[in-house]
Amino acid sequence: MLVGVVGKPNVGKSTFFAAATLKDVPIADYPFTTIQPNVGVAHLKTKCVCKEMGVTDNPRNSACVDGTRLIPVKIVDVAGLVEGASKGKGLGNQFLDDLRQADALIQVVDASGSTDLEGRKVPPGSHNPVGDITMVEHEFDLWMFGILKKDWEKATRSLEQTGGKIVEHLAERLSGLSVTFADVEHVVLHLHLRTEKPSTWTDDQLMQFVVETRKLTKPSLVAANKADLPTAPPNIVELRKTGRAVVPCASEAELLLRKAAEHRLVEYTPGDSGFTVKDPQRLSPAQSNALRMVDEKVMKVYGGTGVQDAVNQAFFELLQAVVVFPVEDETRLSDKEGRVLPDAFVMKGGSTAIDLARMVHSELAESFLYAVDARTGKRLGSDHVLKDRDIVKIVSSSKRG
Repeated sequence: MLVGVVGKPNVGKSTFFAAATLKDVPIADYPFTTIQPNVGVAHLKTKCVCKEMGVTDNPRNSACVDGTRLIPVKIVDVAGLVEGASKGKGLGNQFLDDLRQADALIQVVDASGSTDLEGRKVPPGSHNPVGDITMVEHEFDLWMFGILKKDWEKATRSLEQTGGKIVEHLAERLSGLSVTFADVEHVVLHLHLRTEKPSTWTDDQLMQFVVETRKLTKPSLVAANKADLPTAPPNIVELRKTGRAVVPCASEAELLLRKAAEHRLVEYTPGDSGFTVKDPQRLSPAQSNALRMVDEKVMKVYGGTGVQDAVNQAFFELLQAVVVFPVEDETRLSDKEGRVLPDAFVMKGGSTAIDLARMVHSELAESFLYAVDARTGKRLGSDHVLKDRDIVKIVSSSKRG
């Protein structure tokens, strides 16, 4: 799964990305600092099964900190989007193309209202960030609409003459955007569109199809960045009135804390509601003041910086992701080398036992026999839907041999 970090220029997208991944990226106070997409690794923060199962060994491929598992996930930060991007303005076409494979979106907005639609600085509180959300969504919709509208009349007439299926045609056209046949079928049925006569669809109906498809296949949440600035709170209230999921964020504070933790100046794990200074004597006056401001304006107000919350919500709530622990020995909860609970896989909601086998190794899926629930010892079929925090063993014919 891939989550895209999107938004207009100069709202702190790259700072959010850097805070989530600790990857060095260009960060500056002017539009279009980001030109090429940045791909990095963030971590999901979730409860491990180690304490429940009495395991004390350290995992192999993801950190476990006192019963909290930090699992690597991929996110991408793309160039800022401006109005007219769907027609090529700014870096629009490149921005939109970079989002093709994203499964969900974190839309970063300047909650302080200090940047206009173009990303230029304006007096704090003078710009309403609600308009930024609708602009980004509308530009994405216009871009997708353009993909479908190209040769629409010719294609639909041909389908009607040859008995072709409009759902198959739409799914093929949008396959590069990670849109499936099932997605298209769901939206078409939901909107009660005439599949036998697609040439009669109006532009409004086609746009309605696009909007619903985007909502289904690219679900999003709002990271209300710069939430620690004085003009942000009333804007956060307005953002929440739109009915969208909104997470107040202070990306600069998160980046500061993560850098401080990296240099062992503070004890802090992403997503924590507080931090502890390890040795105050090692801090300069400027560092002490910065950490004090983070504590007073961020931690005590919001209970955290919001960056980790946004990443977690993108995967666990938008994508309904589940964390599954694959093992080879269901009694010892270990792999073949005896390492206990070595892995934790993040999978889309609705994933099955055969999907897990495929994720571990394609050969396991090809020769799949059954799976085993390590907690109960119960056999699971290939179509068994996995639940969060399942511990599963895959049994295959190749493994038996």
